[in-house]
Amino acid sequence: MLQQYHIQVNSDIYALAQLQEWFQQFQNLLPKPTWMQCNLVLVEVFTNVVSYAHAEMAEETPIDIEITLHGSNNFLELRIWDYGRPFDIQAEIERATIKTQNFENIDDIPTGGRGLIIAQTIADSIRYEITDDGRNCFVMIKNFSTALAL
Repeated sequence: MLQQYHIQVNSDIYALAQLQEWFQQFQNLLPKPTWMQCNLVLVEVFTNVVSYAHAEMAEETPIDIEITLHGSNNFLELRIWDYGRPFDIQAEIERATIKTQNFENIDDIPTGGRGLIIAQTIADSIRYEITDDGRNCFVMIKNFSTALAL
């Protein structure tokens, strides 16, 4: 069974509360560890879009977020669209990894790239696409246990 959900929020860090409220609906559809991990990636990537990709844009700039639950195959697909300048996600992950490798405590790691490392660690796959309409799209695939098949 395929279930698709969408929300559009402003490029405003205070929209995170609205986004978190929306994400609550998945709490009973996913295993708890998967829900918590996906929530973390959602928060990290949304914050990066607001803080970096849309830093010079109006707060009214929309951010579209879509979650597709593939119940028969037990995976979740998260997509987050932004209007920022495109970048090479793998190069940014490598840069952030080098920048953070000498820290023993995650709290000591400076901001900037940590969210991508978290996303890569949690996800089964991530990619960054440039769409025909000029937006960028972060895509994450996360498999989950068959214990809570949809």
